[in-house]
Amino acid sequence: MADKSIFNMELSDDGIAIIGFDLVGEAQNVLKQEFIDEAEVLIKEIAEQKEIKGVIFKSDKPKSFIAGADINMLEAANSLEEAEQISRNGHEIFQRLESLKVPVVAAIDGACLGGGLEFALACHGRVSSDSSSTKLGLPEVQLGLLPGGGGTQRLPKLIGIAASLDMMLTGKQLFPKKARKLGLVDDVVPTANLIKAARKRVMQLRKGEKKKQSYFSVQALQKLALEKNPIGRNILFDQAKKQLLKKTKGNYPAPEKILECVEKGVSQGKAAGYAIEAKNFAELVMSAEAKALISLFFATTELKKDSGIDSDAEAIKVDKVGILGGGLMGSGIAYVTADKANKMVRLKDISLDGVNKALNYSWKILAKKLKRRFISDAKAKGIMARLTGTTDHSGFKDCDMVIEAVFEKLELKHQMVKEVEEHCSEQTIFATNTSSIPISEIAKGAKRPEQVVGLHYFSPVEKMPLLEIISTPKTADWVVATCVELGKKQGKTPIVVNDGAGFYVNRILAPYMNEAGIMLSEGVAVEKLDKALVNAGFPVGPITLLDEVGVDVATKVAPILEDAFGERMMAPKLFSKLLDDNRLGRKTAKGFYQYGKKQKGAKNVDESVYRLLGIEPNKEMAVNEISERCVLMMLNEAARCLDEGIIRNARDGDIGAVFGIGFPPFQGGPFRYMDTLGLDKVVERLEHYQNLYGERFAPSSILQSMASSKQTFHN
Repeated sequence: MADKSIFNMELSDDGIAIIGFDLVGEAQNVLKQEFIDEAEVLIKEIAEQKEIKGVIFKSDKPKSFIAGADINMLEAANSLEEAEQISRNGHEIFQRLESLKVPVVAAIDGACLGGGLEFALACHGRVSSDSSSTKLGLPEVQLGLLPGGGGTQRLPKLIGIAASLDMMLTGKQLFPKKARKLGLVDDVVPTANLIKAARKRVMQLRKGEKKKQSYFSVQALQKLALEKNPIGRNILFDQAKKQLLKKTKGNYPAPEKILECVEKGVSQGKAAGYAIEAKNFAELVMSAEAKALISLFFATTELKKDSGIDSDAEAIKVDKVGILGGGLMGSGIAYVTADKANKMVRLKDISLDGVNKALNYSWKILAKKLKRRFISDAKAKGIMARLTGTTDHSGFKDCDMVIEAVFEKLELKHQMVKEVEEHCSEQTIFATNTSSIPISEIAKGAKRPEQVVGLHYFSPVEKMPLLEIISTPKTADWVVATCVELGKKQGKTPIVVNDGAGFYVNRILAPYMNEAGIMLSEGVAVEKLDKALVNAGFPVGPITLLDEVGVDVATKVAPILEDAFGERMMAPKLFSKLLDDNRLGRKTAKGFYQYGKKQKGAKNVDESVYRLLGIEPNKEMAVNEISERCVLMMLNEAARCLDEGIIRNARDGDIGAVFGIGFPPFQGGPFRYMDTLGLDKVVERLEHYQNLYGERFAPSSILQSMASSKQTFHN
């Protein structure tokens, strides 16, 4: 084999070949074409060498077995035939691996995902390290794809239909102990003992020993009742389809095609299963949904390498972060900073009760992880040890950054800036978590405005992936770069935006929400509005979102946006009626929907809200008109943000909308969606509604000019 071969083989005296692999130049092993080509030659060699009595495959790259297939290889497919051939090639090589006459065991340490797990499934046995970096899964569904290397056929045979569907339809990644419990791996051992355990498994397979099975476990009984007879299987597949359609609303074709592959393989046999897998794989690779989801994957990958600035300014080292305010946002920021970013955190609140509640917020999250055995007791205590609280500024002197998360009052934020500059060092960065006040206004209260920056987190902080970093014309590049680096360590996907009313995410959300409010005032029922947007792919409808966020919070940005942009951003008058009635949503247990301890499952609309607003909810409106009116307002505003330089590029605009407000991922974000529709079509639909409802729908100048010159946002 070549000098720089991906594979290296050592043959032991007992006839067991230990084959290590390392894709040089890559952070992780992936199934690139060269990997596949060399593997094909290697498998042929193994079959021909009679002295080989067993094989162990292991990665020579730390913490990475095989992280999946090379997505670029799929992107290069230009036709259904080419895409189907990729799957068939995978079937062929894994079949050759599976057909080897000697036992083959995968020694898994690190990420074993997608095509990497399909490689391991083609081996005769699997042992895993107990490392926290070891995870096993088939996450293809998250890219709008399905496992195309035989995964839909081998996994159900190994762990059962129900368990395999749970893995493939969600894309969940399993920790080693869970994988062993399901029968996905045969043994879990410390990394140092991995090869020893793999060798033991090879010897067991040589002797013909099978895995011990429990016939009285829940899993075994489920297989017996549902999976081993046709009637039970039909029930299982019918229920699975109902559940997935409830979640996807038919917007994501991949889950249905996965289900079809498994069902056909189980009912019609191996050949039919592999044939439908290749066919469905190809159709998904060429689908608009997969292309949109893959574009988001590439965008987030690019952002991981992006410093957020155009200069070569470097981020400073952050060891300690101060947090001002122990409310919901401050508590969440403190938690991700101590846990994910591994930083020391000093939290200040006006009362000891506030401090204790903030610290308890983190402990509750960690307690849940402890209960599920996701983390050890020692690790949980270590995280809590990094969190301390105070009611004064003691312990703030050595903070490298202070993040304020206090009430949305400019005078209060000016006071925070002044106190930080007084009690911290001259190098301390002051970051504000405001969602509505322009950062430039806050910076006016600072002696060092170049060190003032916006960090807009989304609630709940520990779950929402986006971080909007807002830079003013005076913010220093090193400050922005430092915030980007900290954000990534907090587990966030950061986008850098320029200062302006509403920044980016709230600015594009406001007209979308306003349009829902206008339709409500026209007499469209609450549940119809919400259902239309959920069916369009949003995680929740706009009225539900208003209840969840709180009408008071949602309307704070309205006057700022109206002052900046005029009538097109004017909030519907009905919002002020809700405020006057203290009908703020979930927080006051009084909103558009009913709240209470007895309320379980889907919430019912509180009909009294219609009387308060003076509305008769009986207007008929087509579902597609409801969703189109809301979404077009968002698209138009996103285009303006790009034109004005609020966002740096269309990529950041797509990421911000998908990760910040749940814009339908299968559309790829507002800019990708506009490209797919065609900008001329977007302009035409905006003009249609402009003629019906007025100037708020007037197409932005950038959309008009780009449509006339047949341009797109993404090349």
